[in-house]
Amino acid sequence: MEKKIRILTGDRPTGKLHIGHYFGSLQKRIEMQNSGLYDPYILIADVQALTDNFKKKKKVRKNVREVAMDYLAAGIDTKKTTIYIQSMISEVAELTVFYSNLVTIARLQRNPTVKTEIAQKRDVFGESVTYGFLGYPVSQAADITCFDGELVPVGEDQLPLIEQCREIVRKFNSIYGEVLIEPKAVLSSGKRIKGLDGNEKMGKSLGNAIYLSDSEEEISKKVMSAVTDPARIKKDDKGNPDICMVYYYHQLFSKDEEVKNVCEECKAGARGCVACKRQLAKNINNAIEPMRVKRAYYEEHPEIVDEVLKEGTKKAQRVAKQTMEKVKQAMRLDYFRK
Repeated sequence: MEKKIRILTGDRPTGKLHIGHYFGSLQKRIEMQNSGLYDPYILIADVQALTDNFKKKKKVRKNVREVAMDYLAAGIDTKKTTIYIQSMISEVAELTVFYSNLVTIARLQRNPTVKTEIAQKRDVFGESVTYGFLGYPVSQAADITCFDGELVPVGEDQLPLIEQCREIVRKFNSIYGEVLIEPKAVLSSGKRIKGLDGNEKMGKSLGNAIYLSDSEEEISKKVMSAVTDPARIKKDDKGNPDICMVYYYHQLFSKDEEVKNVCEECKAGARGCVACKRQLAKNINNAIEPMRVKRAYYEEHPEIVDEVLKEGTKKAQRVAKQTMEKVKQAMRLDYFRK
C-alpha cells in the first residue's frame, strides 16, 4: 500500500468559523481528505492564538470546541483526518526551544508576514511586540516538522512563514544530520472571501462575517444589510452588479443561470435590491442548513466532540514523541540512551 502524503494545517481558535474559512480552506481540506491520497493533520492552534490574545484565555479555551464543531459540521471526517489541540503536544514547545537557537532576531524581524501582522496589532502590543509573537514562525516550524508535515496548504501571504520553516529545517539538518523533512507550501486554491461590507477580508473582528453556525434569521438579517450599488436609489434604477456585495455572494451560492439573471436584471433595473437579497439569503441558508443541523447535534452532545479531540490529540502525541526521539538522538540530548 502506497504511503499517504502527510498534510499539516490548522486554525487559531479566536472565534467560530465563517464562510471565508469554508471557501478559503475547509472545502479544500475536505476534498483532499476524501481523495485517499493524503494523511491530513489539523491543529487547533490555541497556543498561537494566545500570542495576541494572551488576556483572553477563557475565550480561546471555549473556542477550541467551537472550531472543532465547525470542522465536524462542515465535513471533516475523523476516520480520515486527525484533529488535535496544539497546547497538548508538549514536544512542539520543546522543539520550538531547540529551533530558537537556529534563528536570529533580525531574520524574524525581516519576515514580511510578521512585519505586516505586527503593524496591524499596534493596539495589542503598542510599540514593543512580545517575544512570543515575534517568534511564532519558529513555533509554527515546530508544529509542521513535529508531525513530518510534507505539504502545508497556505494562502500567498503565508508563504514567507513556510520559507522560514524550510530554512530552519535545512540548518538543523546541516548541523545534526538528515533528520527532518523539508515541507513544501501548497497555495490554497480557495479564494479570500470579501466581507458583507465590501471589505477585502471577511473577519471575526470586523463584524462583516456570515458564520457557519448562524441561524436562518441571523443570515437573513446580515444579508439584508449587505452593501449594494450606492448609486442605485430606486428599484428601477440601473445598477452595477460588479460593485454589489449581494451579486458577489450570488456567485458563491447561486446556480449559474440564476447568477446570470441577477446580473442582467440588475443592469436593466428590472430587479430590486430587496428581492435580490431575499433570494440570496434563501440560497445561503439552503447551503448552510446541512452544517447547521450537524452542528446542532454536536452542540447537544459535547462529549462526542471532546472524545474526538482527545483521541486525535493522543494520536498526535504518539507521532510527536517519535519525532522528538529522532531529534534528541541527533542532537545528543539522549544521555541515558544505550
